[in-house]
Amino acid sequence: MNTLSDNLLTFAHAIIHGEDLPPEAASAYSEYPATTAVEVYRNNYRGNLHDALAGAYPVIEQLVGKDFFRMLTRQFIGRHHSVSGNLHHYGAEMADFVAEFAPAQDLEYLADVASLEWACHCAYFSPDADTLDFVRLSRIPQEHHPDLVLITHPAIHVVPSRFPVAEIWQAHQPGAPGDFHIELDSGPCNVLVSRKADVVLVNEISGADHEWLTRIKAGNTLGDATAGTLERYPEFDLQSVLPAMVSRGVFAGFNVKGLP
Repeated sequence: MNTLSDNLLTFAHAIIHGEDLPPEAASAYSEYPATTAVEVYRNNYRGNLHDALAGAYPVIEQLVGKDFFRMLTRQFIGRHHSVSGNLHHYGAEMADFVAEFAPAQDLEYLADVASLEWACHCAYFSPDADTLDFVRLSRIPQEHHPDLVLITHPAIHVVPSRFPVAEIWQAHQPGAPGDFHIELDSGPCNVLVSRKADVVLVNEISGADHEWLTRIKAGNTLGDATAGTLERYPEFDLQSVLPAMVSRGVFAGFNVKGLP
């Protein structure tokens, strides 16, 4: 005997994969064919996923236009099924998909824009975290500052790109000037995505800043991260970088190595 879960699984496979309903399920629809009923659910399923992708990738939609974006999402939905009850989790594979999507090959920067948009999406929906406790930090003796282990906020992401994706993203935000001009061959960039007061921030950072922040996120102490960064980037200036990172909500707390 089929259980309710078996029936629901069969129905889900019919909607998602186009499989036929078993005879006992198909006979439940007396006023119209079962295929018609399934197609209604299938259209709703695809429509909800399209809307979720449009919400996560508004810049991509602006860059390629609504018709192209709908074609792109239709192909994406056919290959990537939703595996979570939370639609905010859907669409993580878009950057890799776009990179291989033949009709978009002329837009080489599009995959990196998708990576940036997904980072922004994840930053917005990341869990809340404490902010850096400056009172507690002020009590740490200066001789222990190199032993600080800074804890980054869960919303923090760094997106490297061969293209000026930060400029592209900024140019397609509400209120941005419409007469922008972006040099796609202007060189690589590193984009810091952070969140402060429920607002997602997008800022371009230097290669040195990226190196330092990567070391910090890996759990290196402030002293080790700075020393390692200076080996590769002698121009790195911790005195200017640290306040800028703090102002963007990068850090959620700290520990001191060797101290309880």
